[in-house]
Amino acid sequence: MPLTHNRIFRVRYYECDANGHLNNANYLRYMQETAFDATAAAGYSVERYHELGGTWLARTSQIEFLLPLKYNDQIQVTTWLADFRRVSCRRMYEFNIQGTGELAARAFTDWAYIDTENGKPAKIPGEMVSAFFPEGVPQEFPKRERIPEQPPPPAGIFKMQRPVEWCDLDQMRHVNNAKYLNYITECGMQVIKAHGWPWDRMKELDFAIFIRRLQVQYLQPALANDVLEIGTWASNIRRSTADRYYTIRRVSDNSLLAKSNAYSVWVDLKNNRPIRIPEELLEDFSPNIL
Repeated sequence: MPLTHNRIFRVRYYECDANGHLNNANYLRYMQETAFDATAAAGYSVERYHELGGTWLARTSQIEFLLPLKYNDQIQVTTWLADFRRVSCRRMYEFNIQGTGELAARAFTDWAYIDTENGKPAKIPGEMVSAFFPEGVPQEFPKRERIPEQPPPPAGIFKMQRPVEWCDLDQMRHVNNAKYLNYITECGMQVIKAHGWPWDRMKELDFAIFIRRLQVQYLQPALANDVLEIGTWASNIRRSTADRYYTIRRVSDNSLLAKSNAYSVWVDLKNNRPIRIPEELLEDFSPNIL
């Protein structure tokens, strides 16, 4: 059995969005902090990694949002390692509401072990693997779930640009992985506004669009002074759900830095149940739908 680690967070007011829910990016922040604590508990603190000349970088994350988290909720985040590969590992997470024990979210992140001197993937030391599986390393690990490929965008792909700001950078001097969710969220709000359905219009009609599953792949780092172009389009429209895709590119060379898939549901705010997507909305969004 792998080592399991728990950490408690209280949802702060400034961590919530206009709907009163914990902002999606903060789930990743909780996950990252819990992962740091978990590795330190196994004997691999940030300082130890510095001594070894290695570090972990997020490559893929997926979050399933099951229940909304709100201001002052006490959340227990539980994490453990599902596997180790030659240069990577998959870390699992569960978010449980303290008091009720309800599962509010579950997630995973694929982390790559990096040589800090050359920035390239490095073989994970065997003693490190053993530290996270003190009862013995399994002979086989479960097969990893893969992130689906994105379909090609339609002619009506929506695009917006924004510069990388100083507050976006972390101690690795590149954009922190949670910040990409802020970029995606802002692009999502801008595309609905551009097609005539801003947040306040939907609020007046007592419905909202909530993400139920979010997947992000990090391909290259975004750095200080980069200008980013975030593109988005929708596909797989069903009665009350749709898939929305995002790409993040560096404007200077058009390099693809990250991509994200979001599975969203239309919800009646009066009873929190799924509703049929309004025909008028689908008509207005038709250029942006594959």
